[in-house]
This record gives sequence, C-alpha cells and structure tokens, in this order.
Amino acid sequence: MRSKIVAGNWKMNKNLAETEALLTELVAKLPDTQAEVMVAPTFISLHSAVKQLESSSIEVIAQNMHFAENGAYTGEISPDMLLDIEVDTVIIGHSERRAYFGETNEILNKKVVTALYKNMRVVFCFGEKMEDRKADNHFKVVESQLKNALFSLEASAWSNIVLAYEPVWAIGTGETASPEQAQEMHAFIRKTIAQAYDTAIADTVSILYGGSVKPANAEEIFSKPDVDGGLIGGASLVADDFVAIIKAI
Repeated sequence: MRSKIVAGNWKMNKNLAETEALLTELVAKLPDTQAEVMVAPTFISLHSAVKQLESSSIEVIAQNMHFAENGAYTGEISPDMLLDIEVDTVIIGHSERRAYFGETNEILNKKVVTALYKNMRVVFCFGEKMEDRKADNHFKVVESQLKNALFSLEASAWSNIVLAYEPVWAIGTGETASPEQAQEMHAFIRKTIAQAYDTAIADTVSILYGGSVKPANAEEIFSKPDVDGGLIGGASLVADDFVAIIKAI
C-alpha cells in the first residue's frame, strides 16, 4: 500500500523564532491522520526543529544536500551532517534548484545515489515548464527527467524514493494543474516506471503533486487515484492552511 504524504517545503522563509512558533501551532492543531506529515525548514532551523518535534509524528526533512560526503564545497551541506542531527529525508531536484543553481540531471543523479548510499529517503522533484506543455512535450520532458536521474538505480532503491511531480508553471504562480491534468501525468509517471522496472515498483511508489496546492483545491486533487499527497509550498507557511490540506488527504 502506498504511503500518503503531505510535505511542507518552507524554502527560504521563517527565522528560528518564527519556525518554532509555526511548529508549536502545527503540533497543537495537527489532525489525527494516517498520512505522513513532513516539514522542511531552512538549514539553520533543522536541528532546533528536530528537537522541538521529538514527541510529534511530524518529520523534519531537508530542502537539499550536496552529493559529496565532505570537502571544499563552501556553503554546502553533506548527508552526514543531516544524519548527525537526525534528518534522514531530503528533497532533491526542486525546479528552483534546477533553474537558479544550475542543477542538471547528472548532478541530481549523484545526489540521489549518495543519499541512497547513506540510507536516506529521497523526495525527488521534477516537472515541465509552460513552454513544454504548450508544445505538447510535457510527457517527454518528464520521462527524460526520470530516466536521466533515476532509471540507473537498482530496483531495490525505489523503496526509499518518493516522487513529487511539480509542473514549473504552477509553482508560486497561483496557477494549478487541474485534478484531471494531475491524474493524467501521475498515471503516465507510474506507467513509465512500470516499463523501466515493473508494475510492483510502480504501484508502490508514492507520487506527490506540487504546484499551488491550497485548502480549496487539495481534496479534489488528492482524490485522484494516482495522486498520493502533496509537496506544499506557500500554504505550508500558514498553520491553518497546512492543517486543512492535511485533513484533505
């Protein structure tokens, strides 16, 4: 059975005091749910968040990491540094990392391989730009991103992978793929994995939708059979909105 997951990607928002306040509110309002709930604060708040949530079911995850275990990589964070503070899940491949920091499929593959080698769980992001969809190339783009970053992995690795389909045109824009568009792409992703590996892997990997998910549209999106939850951006920064989205799953 696939895990249902709601993960909040806080991006470059919330200082330490603001993080503590938001987590306190989330813990107080967290509904009874079968879904896994995750939050990804900034690096400077990770250790504090882990300590604050020790007795909570909310998991603290990282927004990024380097593919090297250590070395002369100024400003970077290694997997061992994350594991040392009990963070063992990491987001890799977010479109903002690809667009602003030049992360290629080759780089992302290295990060995924390192994370899996360290027995970490990966939330792997991918998705097409608006020009890709308008040119009817969105399926080809998504297939290429999956193939080049993930399809060299051993089948056993997929037990530690969560996928997050995020159409770039719907991230932070207020635009959202329709529930039908989300389902269509998620079904395509599952079919693509089945062709590359087998149906067992395709049927057990959780595929999240990300792209302006809000309380108003979450329930309809999450109701689609191949959508297993969401990677939430702006709405995860407001406790009541994030809780409403958690309830929707």
